[in-house]
Amino acid sequence: MSQVLNPLPTMIPVARPFIGHEEEGKVLDVLRSGWVTQGPRVAEFEAKFSAYVGCEHAIAVSSCTTALQLALQACGVGPGDEVICPSFSFIATANSIAVLGAKPVFADIDLVTYNIDPGQIEALITPQTKAIMVVHQIGLPAEMSAFRQLADKHGLKLVEDAACAIGAEYEGSLIGRPIGDFACFSFHPRKIMTTGEGGMITTRDASLAERLRRLRQHAMSLSDVARHSARQIVVESYDEVGYNFRMTDMQAAIGLVQLERLPGLLERRRLLAQRYSDALSSLSWLKTPRVPANCTHNYQSYMVRVADEVISSRDGIMQQLLEKNISTRRAIMAIHREAPYKTSWWDAKLPNTCMATSAGIILPLFHQMTEFEQDYVIDALFDIRL
Repeated sequence: MSQVLNPLPTMIPVARPFIGHEEEGKVLDVLRSGWVTQGPRVAEFEAKFSAYVGCEHAIAVSSCTTALQLALQACGVGPGDEVICPSFSFIATANSIAVLGAKPVFADIDLVTYNIDPGQIEALITPQTKAIMVVHQIGLPAEMSAFRQLADKHGLKLVEDAACAIGAEYEGSLIGRPIGDFACFSFHPRKIMTTGEGGMITTRDASLAERLRRLRQHAMSLSDVARHSARQIVVESYDEVGYNFRMTDMQAAIGLVQLERLPGLLERRRLLAQRYSDALSSLSWLKTPRVPANCTHNYQSYMVRVADEVISSRDGIMQQLLEKNISTRRAIMAIHREAPYKTSWWDAKLPNTCMATSAGIILPLFHQMTEFEQDYVIDALFDIRL
């Protein structure tokens, strides 16, 4: 590779949402319509999202965190229950369990895929275990057939945290037609497609989908659209405790355009990821991603791992890149090391999680990234002083 001599004049970010004039125009249409909260655009977005992933029902909500909470609640998770999940995930995974009064029980990951290891599950099951929450980490699907078998064997619910997984495929099918009871997606700006904030739940169960639609809107028996379009006086009821977890029509308008862009967004990310892997595979101190044959990665993030012998240099490597105007991020957090979940013995039980979170670096990857910018990052990595 060529020698890096001068920094770029501006920072190369880790991620950048791709939003164009089409999204702006659709939001303006919503603003002019007079209907800006959850309404017809949300319904249209749900219909097109469910058609894209091939699932019967899609329920739009305010975030993936609220999607996970609602999915777990619909699974009957509550105070005193346990839910098995990875520690190697964003803290929202565990928070969605804890907010219901349940306990997250952390399972270790496979160091090849960075996904929860199915072989770790059975030893963690107790009479209090109600569900398994599987995370498709950074866009690589987990081994869902194994988790479905485990859930069926032990009578457990199965929820997919698909926050990063839009467009990823497992055994030839898009993530979102759940192998679990629910799949939950995020549209945060760090994700491949965005609505600013927002989430989606997919399920094949019509009755559960209907309940989720009520729960996201204060458990109201009638939607706003139904009330406003009624030609006779109607009075809604509230039959259980619900929430304000609604998506707005403004967000849905952005989502509709982003969904149309998605094939191109995925193609570009996969091309850039392959360029990284081809170029960096010869760096002896760096491990590039590996993808199982039965999966298609969407590369929501491109995460590398430094070799065991240079783990102590990980932060210094990131600092050297920052000094050359290259932004990076640490690997996915280990939730069990954060204050709400910190317990001293978790480190011993989760060696792969500890290794991955200490050794991983997320490199810049976004739709608008030029080959010049990517080559600059690659050159900077070859120029690292260990």
